[in-house]
Parts: sequence; structure tokens; C-alpha cells
Amino acid sequence: MAGVHMPGLGGATTWLNSEPLEPAQLRGHVVLVDFWTLTCINWLRTEPYIRAWSQAYRNDGLIVLGVHTPEFSVEHDVDLVRRATQQRGIDYPVVVDNDYEIWNAFDNHYWPALYFADAAGVIRDQHFGEGRYEQSERLLQQLLGIQREMIAVRGQGVEAEADWDHLRSPETYLGYGRGERFVSPEGVGLNRSRLYGVPDALRADHWALGGEWTIEDEKVVLGGSRGSIAYRFQARDAHLVLSGGATRPIPFRVLLDGQPPAASHGVDVDADGNGTLEEARLYQLVRTAGTVREQTLEITFDAPGAEAYVWTFG
Repeated sequence: MAGVHMPGLGGATTWLNSEPLEPAQLRGHVVLVDFWTLTCINWLRTEPYIRAWSQAYRNDGLIVLGVHTPEFSVEHDVDLVRRATQQRGIDYPVVVDNDYEIWNAFDNHYWPALYFADAAGVIRDQHFGEGRYEQSERLLQQLLGIQREMIAVRGQGVEAEADWDHLRSPETYLGYGRGERFVSPEGVGLNRSRLYGVPDALRADHWALGGEWTIEDEKVVLGGSRGSIAYRFQARDAHLVLSGGATRPIPFRVLLDGQPPAASHGVDVDADGNGTLEEARLYQLVRTAGTVREQTLEITFDAPGAEAYVWTFG
């Protein structure tokens, strides 16, 4: 898309942190457009850089525009998007793009995706996914006509950079629309409640359900009073995108190879493995404290209504 004028933003559902911005109001500014969705771990790990650039260069003429285009149906909730902007400390304008109008205008296909527009409104570059931070910041400086030291950025918690050297497990969706490597012996029952069991052993990157679940297009939903999801993974971090549906809060517990995670607990779990599902978002269940190796993670929910969408790792 580089070399064409930036599309308009008229398809916005809602604006956060700003009144609607017209193209004329953006003209004369360098604009960085960041497509995101609140449950995406790849976006979460880029967000510290986007925030830092917005704060460091806004007085030099940079406008950062976040465009929130939902991946999952639950992410259409504007209140969830508003909370995510507050939790992440986002103070630049955010466009809620629930109808994919802006996504389609940019012909975008990825989360996260960055588009760099110059002061004349011409898109000069684009980047998809994580990384390339120094090159992106130098491009912003070039477009702004300034030159200075690069900003030091270090993400914390779920925003921390992945341990790429030891990351072996892939993103894994649980709904039947994109699901794979599901090994509960009962097989997949589409859109109907079924009692599932977890095998005694799981192969690497395979997963299973235990208890009464319904497997839907984009998620699995717990119908019984108690149910579990198990995954055999190898990575420093393990995350699961969860929602409580209409029932919350829902207590849960995480075990690693049958034991509490202790020092390897994630930010949403204590050392005993206890956590609470309160809102739809990405939950960090594990941050391995020692040597990264293959482990079986099992999360058990103590009330019906838990919804799980995708495993991601870091």
C-alpha cells in the first residue's frame, strides 16, 4: 500500500480518547496507524513501543491512531475496548472499527499492522507483526525531520518480548473453525454439549478437554460445573484468551505437570495456581522461572460459563 494516500476513517464505529478526526485535521502531521485487537499477544508485545513513540514524538508532529478491529465476536464490546485502552495506558486516539470498514479500506490482513503516512497523507511504509522497532522509529524520525537517540523500551508482564530462542509451541485455536491437534478421545461434537476426557498423556502441542463442553466455531464453552483444558507446550510463557460470558467471576486453577506453578506462575495466577476469570481478555497463566522445557499445563474452571478461544505462547 506504500505510495498511496491514507484512506479515510469514516467507517469508525466509535472514537476513544478523541473526537472524530477528519483527513484535513491529520494533514501536516506524520501519522502512524496501528491496527490491533485487544486479545492479541503479538499486539500486546508491540504496544510498549507504540506508546513510547506517541509520547516521545507527539510534540514533533506525530499522531498515532489505534484502529481496533475485533478478531473474536466478544471483542465488539466497546466497553471492553475502552477498558483495554485504560489498562494499557493508551492516551492517543483509538478508532473502534467493528464493521471492518477501515480494515477493508486499508486492505489490511494482520494484527498488529503499522502504516506510516507522511505529512502529505501518503503512506510511505508498512509493517506487519512484531519486531523491526529500530527501523520503524528511524523512519518516524525521518518523516518528522528530526534525528535523536532511539527510545529505550522494555515491556513488562504480558507486554514483555517473547523468549524466541526457546519458543516451540504455535498459536492454537480451540473453536472448530480454526482448531487443530485436539485429542480428547470422544472427538469433536460441533455446537452441542458433550462430555470429554483428557488422555493420560499428551503429545507436544496437542490439547484436550475434560468435562462437559460445547465446541463452537470460535471458542469452547464449559457447560458443566467443573471442567478443564490441557495443553502440552514448550515456551517460557503460556497464555489463554478467555471470557466469562454472562457468568463471572469464575475461579480457576492452573497446574504444571500436575503441580502448582510456584515461581513459574503468570501474572494472572498466583504461586498455587489460583486465578479468576473476570472479563474477556488474554490471561497469562505461565512464565517459566527456570529452564524452558516441555510441560503439560492444565487449567480447571470451578463454574460453568467459561469460554476459551486461543492458546498463545512467548
